[in-house]
Amino acid sequence: MSESFSGGCQCGAVRFRVEGPVHHASICNCRMCQKAFGNLMAPFASFKSPVEWTRGKPMLFRSSQAVQRGFCNKCGTPLTYQVGDGNPALAIGAFDRVNEIIPTIEFARENRHPTMNNLDT
Repeated sequence: MSESFSGGCQCGAVRFRVEGPVHHASICNCRMCQKAFGNLMAPFASFKSPVEWTRGKPMLFRSSQAVQRGFCNKCGTPLTYQVGDGNPALAIGAFDRVNEIIPTIEFARENRHPTMNNLDT
């Protein structure tokens, strides 16, 4: 039996469930992800299993020709990153057990905010 993960937006209008294990967990430092999250980076987890939306569904915004981003249209929580018709990656911070998903890949490291280079010291 596979482990399952659940989560949702801050206000609870959108909830999801997905079967594990985590396929990839990453952090992206690109400017589009920074803008979409209003933060220095965007952490995502992807799964081979499809996402089941158990309450509501995210509103979609096409941030580029290739990418759609999902968010709650009530509270604004960023929820998904999706290329094409594949499974969306899910925002790690939206999971109920957020500490169980550890990013192991970092994208756009050349755009990493300088503050992040000094946090480990």
